[in-house]
Amino acid sequence: MASVLFVCLGNICRSPMAEGAFRRAAAQAGLDGLEIASAGTGDWHVGNPPDPRAQTTARRHGVDISGQRAAQVRANDFHRFDHILAMDAANLAALERLRPAGAQAELRLFLDYAGGAGTGEVPDPYYGGDGGFDHVWSLVSAAADGLVAHLKQTARAGA
Repeated sequence: MASVLFVCLGNICRSPMAEGAFRRAAAQAGLDGLEIASAGTGDWHVGNPPDPRAQTTARRHGVDISGQRAAQVRANDFHRFDHILAMDAANLAALERLRPAGAQAELRLFLDYAGGAGTGEVPDPYYGGDGGFDHVWSLVSAAADGLVAHLKQTARAGA
């Protein structure tokens, strides 16, 4: 099965929420054996749990992300994961700069999987109010469902 890494800047808001939404969508779809994680391009929050507002938002949707801890993207992630999905163009550009030669991971924006649900980027809710976290949840949930559909289609095509 596939492996997926969700990436934002500090790994305490958007990418932990994306990881949680995708874990739920994958479990509901019966996708087993996936390796799922999240990380940040920055190192400011390494080892910290997700922002309390992100945890509260996820919990309201039946997803517990409190056990996640922020990590920073490492060179071996580009070999370890099949899909590395950035929350915005700036982090996608950072990933492209960090990508080691010969790495096979597919780099994309996560909202590429959301159909018409988003504008291409997941906005950073960190400096805003609680409503921003709700908006992020709706975007990452839509993209999670789209990614699940893509992975199921890919698995059927490869079978």
